[in-house]
Amino acid sequence: MLLIGLTGNIASGKSTVARLLAERGATVIDSDLLSRRAVELGTPAYEEIVRRWGSDVVAPDGMLDRARLREIVFDDHDSLEELNRIVHPEVNRLRERLVNEARRRGDRVVVCDIPLLFEKHLAAEFDRIVLVDAPRPVRLERLVRDRGLHEAEAMKMIAAQMPAELKRARADYVLDNTGTINDLEARVDEVWREVEEAARFGTPALSA
Repeated sequence: MLLIGLTGNIASGKSTVARLLAERGATVIDSDLLSRRAVELGTPAYEEIVRRWGSDVVAPDGMLDRARLREIVFDDHDSLEELNRIVHPEVNRLRERLVNEARRRGDRVVVCDIPLLFEKHLAAEFDRIVLVDAPRPVRLERLVRDRGLHEAEAMKMIAAQMPAELKRARADYVLDNTGTINDLEARVDEVWREVEEAARFGTPALSA
């Protein structure tokens, strides 16, 4: 089994690449989905978050008000780190369980979609690293246009992540997502051919 770490800064197009890889046959494990499971009502992480930030971060239905929590932590680096400390261990546990299940099934290529892969020092766990990237102004425009965020909030979210330039140097494959969806699909196809070959024959070669 070839284990791939897929990462990219916010609004780079990482989720689109994850979908394209799934369409080509990869097993995709999405850390964003796992992070939601980790803080569901009644979980230890949920209880700890509510104790720390109070009822202000609880929505009327009892679930976490993720938008309000995001607003709080992205204004305060220490709070963001504290939230990550609460949530990430459970996310890692859930991801490890799913990877082990995929290995037992004999899945050939497993892609773990992890936004903070480099920030959390997880790169060594993977056979290949795929980075999706786009220029900062493009990502800012996408956050405002597509997600309805205020520009100031979007800029805080971008600033909270490691600069993409540092990530590019450590990735095996870089997918620049600045063109059309067809351009991105063509690049995904190139990478898929390589990783599928590596999974089939155990070849270490990297040409991209």
